[in-house]
Order: sequence, then structure tokens, then C-alpha cells
Amino acid sequence: MNERSNGPEPSEDGGRRPSNTKVGRVIDEYGLEGMGKRLETEWTADGDESRSLRELADVFNRAVLTAAMEDAGMRALDGEVDNLYRLLSDDDVSAGARTEAESRLERGGVDVDGLRSDFVSHQAIHTYLTKYREVEYERDRPDPERSMTKLRRLQNRTRAVSEDTLDRLRGVDAIALDEYDVFVGVQVLCYECGRQTGIDDLLEAGGCECQL
Repeated sequence: MNERSNGPEPSEDGGRRPSNTKVGRVIDEYGLEGMGKRLETEWTADGDESRSLRELADVFNRAVLTAAMEDAGMRALDGEVDNLYRLLSDDDVSAGARTEAESRLERGGVDVDGLRSDFVSHQAIHTYLTKYREVEYERDRPDPERSMTKLRRLQNRTRAVSEDTLDRLRGVDAIALDEYDVFVGVQVLCYECGRQTGIDDLLEAGGCECQL
């Protein structure tokens, strides 16, 4: 069985800082060296490299499960940690499948109740990052470019669904329609000046012309 660390997680300069957050305590208890830095790096990464707090909570909890199994001397098969974590945590897992996963861990010497109590929520990850590591970053901060990308995806999805619906109806002669095209757009009406602008143009310009 591996011995776990008994002190607080190392700070970036190699010193020690006390942490009164659950995440910090669990990092300490399971000896998850480098986990704090990983959480910070992946939360604050740009674009597609960035992970949400919920994703980071899953990453963290899988690491806890892995450490618990290693401490008990269990040898995890390829993909087993991911599957066991899913069986322990997902709401749509049957009671029988969950019990079987718990039995597998208990037979291996893992305290399942203690393990589950050490799993953390995305709120706990947020508290750890902002209060303990003092990360001044907000993933959900409004960003015009990101918002425009999201809106375009929604418009493309609306167009695709509309075309599929029309094609299905044409296929069974439910509507009379020859060759066609679908246009999807969002117009924003400014009450101040009465100007109507496409939402893409509005976001690219940084607002309505009357306010710039």
C-alpha cells in the first residue's frame, strides 16, 4: 500500500501552504501531486483546451479512485477506472451494476463509503481554485467572439433541422415544394435609434452604431 502525504499540498515555490478546502484536503490525503496545478491550467486554458468545472471534477474523482485502488494494491485493467467511476457516480446506472462495482472494490480492499465521501463536486473545484489557489479567471465570462461562434452553431443546427424536416415532408408528398434553400438569421432591433441589425454584424461591430 502506498503511503499518503500527511502535509498540505506543496505551493509553486516548493513551500507549504495550509488548505481548508475539501479539494485541498483530498489532494493531501491521496498524495495527488501536481493535481492543483493541473486543475488550474486546464480551467484557464484557451479555446478547446479549456475544461469546465464539471469535467475537472470528474478528472479529479477518477484520480482519487485510481489512488485508492493503488493504495489497496488493486491492479486496474485498461479502462477499468473510467468504468468503475461511471458505475459509482452516474445517475442512470442500475442498482445491480452499481452494487457489482462496489463489491469489486470492497473485495480489493477499498473503503467504498470513504472513497465516495472523498469525491468532490464542481462547486468544490471552483472554491479550491478561486479561494485557495486564487485563480482570477471566470470561464463563463461573456466573450463576443465565443458568443458569436455559439450563435452560428445554433443557426447551422436550425438550418439543418429545417432542411431535414422539409425533405421528409417532401418525401411523403405532405408538402408541395421544388428545389429550395433555407435562410436562418437573427435581427436585433435597437429601441434607441430604430436600427435593425443582424446579430453577427452587431457583435462584430461591438454594439449598435448609435452607441459607438
